[in-house]
Amino acid sequence: MTEATLTATPVDSAVRTTTYRDAVRDAIRDALNRDRRVFLMGEDVGRYGGCYAVSKGLYDDFGPERIRDTPLSESTFVGAGIGAALGGLRPIVEIMTVNFSLLALDQIVNNAATLRHMSGGQCSVPLVIRIPTGAGRQLAAQHSHSLEGWYAHVPGLRVVAPATLEDARGMLWTALQDPDPVIIFEHVMLYGMEGTLRADAGPVDIDRAAVRRPGRDVTLIAYGGTLHKALAAAEALAGEGVSAEVIDLRTLRPLDADTILASVARTHRAVIVDEGWRSGSLAAEVSARIMESAFWSLDAPVARVCSTEVPIPYPRHLEQAALPQPDAVVAAAKATLATS
Repeated sequence: MTEATLTATPVDSAVRTTTYRDAVRDAIRDALNRDRRVFLMGEDVGRYGGCYAVSKGLYDDFGPERIRDTPLSESTFVGAGIGAALGGLRPIVEIMTVNFSLLALDQIVNNAATLRHMSGGQCSVPLVIRIPTGAGRQLAAQHSHSLEGWYAHVPGLRVVAPATLEDARGMLWTALQDPDPVIIFEHVMLYGMEGTLRADAGPVDIDRAAVRRPGRDVTLIAYGGTLHKALAAAEALAGEGVSAEVIDLRTLRPLDADTILASVARTHRAVIVDEGWRSGSLAAEVSARIMESAFWSLDAPVARVCSTEVPIPYPRHLEQAALPQPDAVVAAAKATLATS
C-alpha cells in the first residue's frame, strides 16, 4: 500500500518523493528554524543520528546546544525536558523505543500530565515526547510493544499517532503549540514508507480523525501502523463487492468520537484494528463508545482485530502471526456482514 493511496492528490504541482523518516526529520528541522526555544534531546540523537536515523544530520546543522545527546536514563532526561518546558523552552524529547518509556513513567504520568492540575493552572508543560512504537522488525518481546492505549488512558496528556507522510510532517509543529504535554507515537514499520509530499507541506490538525477511504457497508477503524493494513483490507473487500470506510483515528487522546459515530451511522457495522493486546486495549475503549452512543445504528456487534495475547515472538513467521493482518480484518468485516 503506497502513501499515494492514503491521501488526495495534492493540488500543488510542487511535490517531492520522500519517506516517513525524512518527513519527521523535516518537521524537526522546521521547528528548530522557526523557534529558538525548540531543541531535541534523547539517546543517540546527536552524532549518531538517532536509533532510526530520524535526526541524522541535525547535529551538524544545529550543534550540541539544540541537538542534545543524553545519558541512558529515561527518567532523568524526560524529567529534564519537563523542567525545560516549565522554564519556557519547547523541548522535543525522543525516547528510543516505547518499552524504554516505562522507565520514565513516573515523570510522564505523575509530573508532566498532572502539573497543570496540581498547580491550579499556574504551570503548563509544553513538552513533546516522540516514541517509536510497534512490532514487525523482529526485535522480540522487549522491543515490540504497542502501548499507545496505556498513555491514552491518562488525563493531562494528548496522544497522537501519525500514519501518513502529511501527518508525520505536520503534527510536530502543532503539538509544540500545545501548552500541555503531547506524545507522538511513530510506528517503526512506517519509517521507510515512501510517497509524495507537497513541497509546502506544513502544520496539520491534531484534533480530528480522518476518513481515509469512504464506504457504505462497514467501518474499519485504525491508527498508526494498522491504518495501512485496514486500507489493504478495504481494497480486498472492494474486490468482493464490499464497500469499507476506513477511519484513521490520528489522535488517540482525546478521541474524536464524532467522526467515528458518524461513520458507524452510515455503515451500521464497525471493525477496530489495534496492534495493542485485546484485553484493556484502545480498541476496547473505541468499541465501548460505539456501543454507548451508536447502539441503535449497529446491525452487528463491533468486532476487534488485535495482537495475539502473547509476548511478541522473535521468529518472523510467528511475529507476523501474532500481529493484526489484512486477511484477519477482511474476515472480521465479513463476519459483521453475515451477522445482520
